[in-house]
Amino acid sequence: MSMHLEGPWLSTTGKRKGKTKFRNADEARKARELEADWHALQKKHGIEQEQRKQRAALDRTVYQPPKLTYRGMDAPRIPSLNKGMDSAPATKAAPKVYTGTKIKGIGTMHKSNAVPIFTDDEAKDIASMRR
Repeated sequence: MSMHLEGPWLSTTGKRKGKTKFRNADEARKARELEADWHALQKKHGIEQEQRKQRAALDRTVYQPPKLTYRGMDAPRIPSLNKGMDSAPATKAAPKVYTGTKIKGIGTMHKSNAVPIFTDDEAKDIASMRR
């Protein structure tokens, strides 16, 4: 839906209004008078819009993010501890093999459920279960 082309009424750019056109000189004169009255009323109550905008713009400062201190910029460089290959080389672990005598084997009770078998009776029970 967002890929459809829509008209300019949905655009967020170009929202500035152009110069207003009046039907005749009388309407233009009335609009100028109304605007002058509005500015006079604002000035009477101490609201001078243009000066306030200019003052706010002059007082505003450009945002400067704080300096980031990454390792190596401001902090002193601390070298890593290098032990080299003398400490302990990485070797393959020994395979895990059961060396005890308690488990007789592994049986399948249901589907692929592996169950340890400790006695001959357990093996017979698992073998005789209904599938």
